[in-house]
Amino acid sequence: MTDHQRTTTEATTDAGAGADAVPEPYLTELAPGVHAFIQPDGGWCLNNAGFVTDGTATLVVDTAATERRARLLRRRIAETGAPVPRTVVNTHHHGDHTYGNGVFAPEATIIGHAACRREVLAAGYQLHAVWPEVTYGDIRLTPPEVTFEDRMTVHVGESEVQLIHPGPAHTLGDTVVWLPRQRVVFTGDLVFHGGTPFVLMGSLSGSLRAIELLRSLGAETVVPGHGPVAGPEVYDEVEGYLRFVGELAREGRAAGRTPLEVAREADLGAFAGLAERERLVANLLRAYAELDGAAPGAPLDVVAGFQAMAEMNGGVAPACHA
Repeated sequence: MTDHQRTTTEATTDAGAGADAVPEPYLTELAPGVHAFIQPDGGWCLNNAGFVTDGTATLVVDTAATERRARLLRRRIAETGAPVPRTVVNTHHHGDHTYGNGVFAPEATIIGHAACRREVLAAGYQLHAVWPEVTYGDIRLTPPEVTFEDRMTVHVGESEVQLIHPGPAHTLGDTVVWLPRQRVVFTGDLVFHGGTPFVLMGSLSGSLRAIELLRSLGAETVVPGHGPVAGPEVYDEVEGYLRFVGELAREGRAAGRTPLEVAREADLGAFAGLAERERLVANLLRAYAELDGAAPGAPLDVVAGFQAMAEMNGGVAPACHA
């Protein structure tokens, strides 16, 4: 994190939620008019968002998994004095990044990659299907209405916001949000900081290419999809983990072992401290598919992937913390 970053709203616990309360989201100012909305602890369903404003226009990067959290994001933006957002950019289609779009529409135009729009519509109430016990509130599925294929530039006053598609990586429709003047990048889930990367619905090889793209931008401040704000050194951790998965897959496949067997027996070494370790088996499913000749982003059985993660957890499914 660079010297000019500062926390503008400290995290507090959700009143009345008890001893296991999840800390509330908070804003961190990254540069004049550029803020990150950080949702601790960055686990399942606790994504980051952000916004860019010049005092006359506001662009939001991603929303949140529940109506309450999306409305909190909208309120935090208003509390800074920024005008009502007229643009929302989705970094990909997953519900923790898109469920809150309806809180900002129709005042805001939703922008995303063409595959992001397709996947939002195809996945429907995806988080409800995986975690039906969560109180999501009034969620109105609102896919991007403006889409692009490769690159697109949006202007917020004098701030240039470049939208870059890295190819299939975390998902088929990822978008990098790059602010060249401020040297700030919002990576979406191409980067998890402190959490295990997740490529079940995208591509292992594509995720490695995406890291190289991110490095080429020369960002000084990196807002990951989950976890605290970092500098570009965070790319090394993500790349190291992805290469570790690739090597495990090559060895395991050659030995005739299943992804679950490989995941259960793996020595995580330097990556043992990452949260959501159960994602390893899902990542191996993707790596095995690519070794078998599947194209990056080719559909896999997502339900089977989540079942495998639950098996790795001793029968306990991953929990949504939103």
